[in-house]
Amino acid sequence: MKKWIAMLLAVAMMLSLMLLSGCKEDAKTDEGSEKSDVSLALVVAGSFGDRSFYDSSKAGAERLEKDLGVKVSYIECNNDSHTTQMQNAADKADIVVCVGWEFYEINIVAPQYPDVKWIWIDNATEEPVANLLNITYAQNEGSFLAGYIAAAMSTSGVVGAVGGEDSDTINDFIVGYKQGAEYYETETGKAIEVVSNYTNSYDDPALGKNCAIALNEQGADVIFQIASAAGDGVFEAAKEKGIYAIGVDADQKFIDEDVIICSMKKEVGNSIYEAVKQFVNGDTSLLGTTWVAGMDAGYVGIGYGEEGSVQQVTDEIKTAVAALADQIAKGEIVVDTTR
Repeated sequence: MKKWIAMLLAVAMMLSLMLLSGCKEDAKTDEGSEKSDVSLALVVAGSFGDRSFYDSSKAGAERLEKDLGVKVSYIECNNDSHTTQMQNAADKADIVVCVGWEFYEINIVAPQYPDVKWIWIDNATEEPVANLLNITYAQNEGSFLAGYIAAAMSTSGVVGAVGGEDSDTINDFIVGYKQGAEYYETETGKAIEVVSNYTNSYDDPALGKNCAIALNEQGADVIFQIASAAGDGVFEAAKEKGIYAIGVDADQKFIDEDVIICSMKKEVGNSIYEAVKQFVNGDTSLLGTTWVAGMDAGYVGIGYGEEGSVQQVTDEIKTAVAALADQIAKGEIVVDTTR
């Protein structure tokens, strides 16, 4: 009897060990590796829900959580208290990602938290900071293609751009957009005029709508929105006026596929994902540098919506745009910039 009891106890112990082993396997990520114990705070200057810039950053953080097990928290500054929110994030996270040019005091805050790794999205410090990676984007290159498409799709010969504010970052889009439209003019001989204005807001669609209507009154029949959530008003105006719009930062065609003919994409989420993945894997070589994510590496380009979406841009124009993208990536076409 004692032998049977001893055998039963041994079997029970083996089963317990197997169950514990199974629990350990459940703690793996979708990629099959052990979950990371790294914590990340994603801090956005405005608020989520813009379906472009900020939401793209959130999608990248969500992928990090799903694929690598990074523990992610989110902070919306709602255009206020950017420095305080950076400090709040650094108090609880190993990595802090600040999304927006508004975090210009990051060069002061980051050195105060030397054990925290920092990423600044869409701007760069004047001097390197040892524990900070700046990520900027060649949005001028992608906007060149958007300007070419706008010119090709315009029937009036006037195309427009609505910016969120008169700043170097927004104007970097506009100079590329204008150059692309002028390139089409030179290539085809069709006269093209580019008009632009600013909402001075990234949150108010009513202002975006008013700006788009003002440009339409100047003759613009294709308008590029560069104003985050305020750009939703550009789409509304385009629908009302029977004209076309171009989205920004993410592929926005899904918002209104009959109005939005394409979008100039900045792969913000993917760039965050790749940078943080390197940090998680122990590679910190990017710290202290500025990474310009451009067309050559696929971080800037044009999106035409998902398969099956209504298409206004012809295959002929798309082929020309793809050829131009290749030339830009190779440095054969140099796009103007404000940076």
